[in-house]
Amino acid sequence: MRTVIACTVYIISILTLFSCSRDNNSGNGGTTPPVTSQASDVSYWLTKGDQTVLLQKQNVHLLFGTNVNSYPFIDVDSTQTFQTVDGFGFTLTGGSAYVINQMEAGSKSSLLKELFGNDSLSIGISYLRLSIGSSDLNASVFSYDDMPSGQTDTDLIHFSLAPDSIDLISLLKQIVAINPSIKIIATPWSAPIWMKDNNNSVAGSLLAAYNNVYAQYFVKYIQQMKLNGITIDAITPQNEPLNPNNNPSMVMQAADEASFIKNYLGPAFQSAGITTKIIVYDHNCDKPDYPETILSDAGANAFVNGSAFHLYAGDISAISQVHNLYPGKQLYFTEQYTASTGNFAGDLQWHVKNVIIGSIRNWSRNALEWNLANDASYGPHTVGGCTTCKGGLTISGSSVTRNVGYYIIAHASKFVPAGSMRISSTVTNFLQTAAFITLSGKKVLIVENDDQAPDIFNLRFNGKWVTTTIPAGAVCTYVW
Repeated sequence: MRTVIACTVYIISILTLFSCSRDNNSGNGGTTPPVTSQASDVSYWLTKGDQTVLLQKQNVHLLFGTNVNSYPFIDVDSTQTFQTVDGFGFTLTGGSAYVINQMEAGSKSSLLKELFGNDSLSIGISYLRLSIGSSDLNASVFSYDDMPSGQTDTDLIHFSLAPDSIDLISLLKQIVAINPSIKIIATPWSAPIWMKDNNNSVAGSLLAAYNNVYAQYFVKYIQQMKLNGITIDAITPQNEPLNPNNNPSMVMQAADEASFIKNYLGPAFQSAGITTKIIVYDHNCDKPDYPETILSDAGANAFVNGSAFHLYAGDISAISQVHNLYPGKQLYFTEQYTASTGNFAGDLQWHVKNVIIGSIRNWSRNALEWNLANDASYGPHTVGGCTTCKGGLTISGSSVTRNVGYYIIAHASKFVPAGSMRISSTVTNFLQTAAFITLSGKKVLIVENDDQAPDIFNLRFNGKWVTTTIPAGAVCTYVW
């Protein structure tokens, strides 16, 4: 009898695999009606590395039961809860804003609703990162208080958001109108060059004489963005503080960042009544000692909400090291780029495994890919900026190509809204997972298959399971 049951399950699983492998390419997260009226306990969306299926809801009926089989179990347990999720998204660079604003009005409006809306046709981006002043993915380098050579502005009389008013701020206002609760973290690539010891947009460090002025620069930024209807939820004092090679860039050692927060930035926020979170580091996982140095300083620690990470070096598990030492402080994952030299299949696997699943399983409250959009030549960018950073979208006129970054984020953002909570899920040799419970009580399981062959497994919840197949190198998001 057990042999007959096992054979039946195997046949069902093969049919499931056949259905997963059909070309149901939907490009923007659309859904396909079920082939029968039979209800399914679990719905799921699939993206395959060969791009024949892209964020497509599958016409497969998964019913919870207790049929015995020999396939491995992935157990989801909603009674074991971890961190709250703040959201998933991208950096909205100045270049991203520029290319989106070049679109025809109707096409642009449809795209923004697709990206930031909360209906069945949208992917529900809930978190954005901004640069304070230019990043390297702006057409030119600027701060909000640039002065002629040899001049300074210690009273910040000339501070102005004008360089970002036409593209970035105007676009943000439209995004906030679609999603008023979207969270935003902002970070500078460099202080104004007159505050730096090398008087240059590349490398150099903040002069100690301008610590207080620079703290007020952050205060003015937050206040003036608020006047534009944009709430900055968090800042980091410096993007990639150990990277002197970008344009713009600025070096800020851990001890200097601790001193800046403790003696200037934290008190300035406190005095101005600013509740924007201060998050430290914002660089690679190979240097967890950087945020640990800051958090070990009691004076700085008092003003710090948590630490932010990228993964161009190190291992994602390093952020749990910081959590274990300072469990009361939060963790964030704020940047990872996909390159023009990469390939869809490899990037889909690596980024979902590390950026989405990896960061979340290691206590991060968010997961952000790098730039949201650029043109077909990977621009705009500064002289010396990234020439191979591939946006989640490529925009040519009003034509939009959804790249691998779009699907990496969408497999989480579409199904795991802000306020959801991570819950327990097990993994197998090849299947990486992260599970969540939403505020409405839905359970969500993201699965990435590292295997070179399809994997059949049992998704078990509350003592019952469904048997399902995930193709080689694919990503599935299950919802019930």
